[in-house]
Amino acid sequence: MLTYFHHRRDLALVLFFRSALRCFVSCSHRFEDRSKAESVRSRSRVVEVDNSEIRTFGLIRKGTQDVVMEILSGPYEGMVLEGHNQLLGQLDRDKLFKAGDEALAVITPGADGSPEVVNPQAHYRLGLELWLLGLFAALLIAFGGWTGAKALLSFLFTGLMLWKVMVPLMLEGANPILVALGVTALLSGAIIFLVAGVNRTGLTAFAGAFTGILTSCVLAVWFTDKFHVHGAVMPFAETLLYAGYEYLDLTAIFVSGVFLASSGAVMDLAMDVAASMREVVEKKPGIGRAEAVMSGIRVGRAVVGTMTTTLLLAYSGGYLTLLMAFMAQGIPLESTFNFVYVAAEVLKTLVGSFGLVLVAPFTALAGGVLLARQRREPKAESTAQSMQNPAPAHQSASASLTE
Repeated sequence: MLTYFHHRRDLALVLFFRSALRCFVSCSHRFEDRSKAESVRSRSRVVEVDNSEIRTFGLIRKGTQDVVMEILSGPYEGMVLEGHNQLLGQLDRDKLFKAGDEALAVITPGADGSPEVVNPQAHYRLGLELWLLGLFAALLIAFGGWTGAKALLSFLFTGLMLWKVMVPLMLEGANPILVALGVTALLSGAIIFLVAGVNRTGLTAFAGAFTGILTSCVLAVWFTDKFHVHGAVMPFAETLLYAGYEYLDLTAIFVSGVFLASSGAVMDLAMDVAASMREVVEKKPGIGRAEAVMSGIRVGRAVVGTMTTTLLLAYSGGYLTLLMAFMAQGIPLESTFNFVYVAAEVLKTLVGSFGLVLVAPFTALAGGVLLARQRREPKAESTAQSMQNPAPAHQSASASLTE
């Protein structure tokens, strides 16, 4: 009966989040509506290129590449149009096409609706990205079964929540820290309760995870000010200001990015500790709260070492070339760690690790309250009665954990 009720709650959650995904996909915010109104984006195939106007200066190229494209989708499908690929001399932004490539063509219509300006904006990668996503989804479901399907649902929900809710709210000028905290709380609840179910185990993991994220947020606010780090160190931050969003608080956006980036690892660790404590309480129903808390802390100690290293490696991959550039120029280590770009990455790594270390005791404390029962000395009458009519231990443990 309890298993049936547990599956019913799981199914209700899945249906709820599936409806939320449909709403996210069907609804668009004003930034998306504006981009749709300005131009037409179509998949195209490069038929011919002309590189005669390109000049090479060492590692960079400048000039214009003329590109003839056959439009494969959209209102201009079947037409052969000529576009111009302007090279800026920037390796991270320039691209070169060759015959046979697929490109994303951005077409600006004229007054009569005919194509007026054709810009081969980038190589077309959407098809490959969707194929890779489908392969990931199939592997996740094949390996994880029902749990894998719920994990995939939470993965999609997270991506759409960031794109459809958090980013537009920040662009509108809402407080980035409060927005990120709200989104993180909602995502933590969605992911944890989808995976663990709506029960005491899920509530334990959620309480521990959000407390750890909140701690990271407070530390990020404090140390960002003490490090004198400005949000302009983030990629494309100045571009955002010059695009008409000079009212944005870049430093607050940087702070929100610090605890948002570590929230996934925090949720993972909280779930590990909560699930382990559930197993301990099921196997030993008479365990006291203090003993259960210590069991959770011991599990956290075993996991947190590898998790902090995982976080360090994840962050290091993002600024590997930055460290290489400083080392290649022979800049002393003392100077390197005082540069604002390096200091910002150190702040993100260590503050994220702080939250990761603290989430284990937070989750253990929550589990001691929610999962373990307060140990009480039985009365003589109740002891005698329990001797005559003993109840299976696993039944009482399962009932308490699924309340």
